[in-house]
Amino acid sequence: MTGIRGEAAEQTLQPVARGFVSPVAVTSLDAERLLVADQIGVVHVIEAGGRVRAEPFLDLRPRLTRLNRGFDERGVIGLALHPGFRENGKVYVHYSAPLQASRATNWNHTGHVSEFRVTPDGARVDPDSERVLLRIDQPYFNHNGGPLKFGPDGLLYISSGDGGNAHDLGFDRSPAGNGQDLTTLLGKILRIDVDRSEGGRPYGIPSDNPFLGVTAARPEIYAWGLRNPWGMSFDRGGTRELIAADVGQGRYEEVNLIRRGANYGWNQREGRHAFDPTQPGKVDLEERVQPADRDALVDPIIEYKNLNAFPNDPEGRGISVTGGYIYRGSALQHLQGRYVFGDWSRQWAVADGRLFVATRPTEAGRTEWTMEPLPVASHPGGSLGGYLVAFGEDAHGELYVMTTQRAGLVDQTGVVWKLVPSGGAR
Repeated sequence: MTGIRGEAAEQTLQPVARGFVSPVAVTSLDAERLLVADQIGVVHVIEAGGRVRAEPFLDLRPRLTRLNRGFDERGVIGLALHPGFRENGKVYVHYSAPLQASRATNWNHTGHVSEFRVTPDGARVDPDSERVLLRIDQPYFNHNGGPLKFGPDGLLYISSGDGGNAHDLGFDRSPAGNGQDLTTLLGKILRIDVDRSEGGRPYGIPSDNPFLGVTAARPEIYAWGLRNPWGMSFDRGGTRELIAADVGQGRYEEVNLIRRGANYGWNQREGRHAFDPTQPGKVDLEERVQPADRDALVDPIIEYKNLNAFPNDPEGRGISVTGGYIYRGSALQHLQGRYVFGDWSRQWAVADGRLFVATRPTEAGRTEWTMEPLPVASHPGGSLGGYLVAFGEDAHGELYVMTTQRAGLVDQTGVVWKLVPSGGAR
């Protein structure tokens, strides 16, 4: 496991806006205003000063599949603005639509990755402008992935989970599971060109996508072997690397440095550990996959134990990783170039999210990043007092933390916080 060091310099969480149900994405609308996507189907504008505008920027509730008030992973699950948004007004949303008619009725819903345009005055999105780019049929309600990001190459990266059900097994699966099946978009990071259409698709396939021209593979696939990527971001400085957190089955949580064509192992392993999906209880997951078996697989840069499986282990950190960002802002220089992320909670029944920070290795040949708790003065003891849903980044590289006090889609306990210096920060 990645080592846990001493505490980092302190910072604090400053509330920016409240009253959401489950805020899942934050991005800058411009230099002063933020967009916040609420999982229940509404994208809001936060004005300078923290006021949430009464009129939604986009309301997709009529287009969503019916959501559960209890725990649900469906809804609006990804939001991104086109790199040329100021000129073209294009907005991209990943959301859970009703199951398309062409799919067998035992499937659950169809994920849409859609392009919208803002109205001429720029005040809101025109819902009638929707252009569905990609439809991903989902067999279950969970493991949808969700986050969308435009890369420094101007291409759209889409995270997609394995479709749900334990161990990547189910009625929809190939024998190898969706994560290892290159004929499905499930369990992958996808990359498409939204600025052109080709081959009957409303998008283009980048010429260097790794499976372009491969008969038994989808050309949209950029990376594979993922279970449920939740939290994906590009480093806006340095090497512009793509990092994605991947929620584990129940023993190990992981964060991966995403490379073109790389296989991250699910469902043949969880983290760096061997996994047999047909006999999960009989496999010694404490034994790492032997080097000969790992030649084709890429190790995570961060791994930690899941408290469900290791309740008394000091290396247990939580039960569901939440991916974050490499910090590139100016307010917290002690975090510069370090990866800020967290975990949804230490247990299901109590809202107990935690923050962490990871530092890349300096030793030659070492790939594991060093992970440690990230204390915040506003929440002494480490607990955020809420479930840690997601992170966001603004136009200045400053980071935001999104929490809710309910595991289900009920009540308006969601808060958007900004990570800022505390009085003792250095």
